[in-house]
Amino acid sequence: MNKSVLIKKYSGEYEAFDVNKLINSLRRSRADEDIIQDIARKVQEQIEEGMTTKKIYQLAFKMLKRKSRVSASKYKLKKALMELGPTGFPFERFVSKLLTHEGFVTQVGVIVQGNCVQHETDVIAQQDNEHYMIECKYHSDQGRVCNVKVPLYIHSRFLDVEKQWERQKGHEAKIHKGGLYTNTRFTSDAIQYGKCVGLLLTSWDYPRGDGLKNRIDKSGLHPLTALTTLTKAEKMKLLEKGIVLCKELHETPKILEQVGVPKSRHKKILEDSRELCRIH
Repeated sequence: MNKSVLIKKYSGEYEAFDVNKLINSLRRSRADEDIIQDIARKVQEQIEEGMTTKKIYQLAFKMLKRKSRVSASKYKLKKALMELGPTGFPFERFVSKLLTHEGFVTQVGVIVQGNCVQHETDVIAQQDNEHYMIECKYHSDQGRVCNVKVPLYIHSRFLDVEKQWERQKGHEAKIHKGGLYTNTRFTSDAIQYGKCVGLLLTSWDYPRGDGLKNRIDKSGLHPLTALTTLTKAEKMKLLEKGIVLCKELHETPKILEQVGVPKSRHKKILEDSRELCRIH
């Protein structure tokens, strides 16, 4: 019956509710299959015409959190990336940590001299003969996407920097590339342009199978904003101190005390952060 019920997406478009989409998104939480099926059935019973995908997510998240805090943290990964704000700086740090984990030497917020002008670059990443200039586009709203104007702008800046890099000693054999990371999505034009000019594009689900969601799952580098055991205010204080990963919490547990988290809650927070970092 519910298959013919129209629900409202973040983009404002309507589509028929599909319980299989909900089941697949819940499977990312790695919760037990019987829990997933039970939640999907209960959510399906509550679906109404015109209900938003946001409301559906909230219903499922609430039910999952009751069953398993860590599964709920994994389920809220997309939302956790949105919460790496309100400025774009925590997201830049997050991208830098991800690239460092993947073998790059990174720098965040670097002033780079171009051929014509200076550019403030979000992340510089180097590995062997690869030298990347990466810009990060953070959105706090899931409905906002990166259109073609963004890679156009990033590529023109990169070309100016590339001219200068190519003149540097020891750069003759280096591969220079520009990159763009976003926590939401790219339009098809943005992807087409990026492919055409050789920009490294990364979004929540692009490239297919190697987007942020896949790379985070693979590396265990979950943002601390995924934790359900921290309050919003506590997360903000940690982000202000430059802490962006769950991993950083259990590596430096004293930071919890420093931002005023009561000692009575430390154990739960650290247990959840350790469990989240486990690579399956």
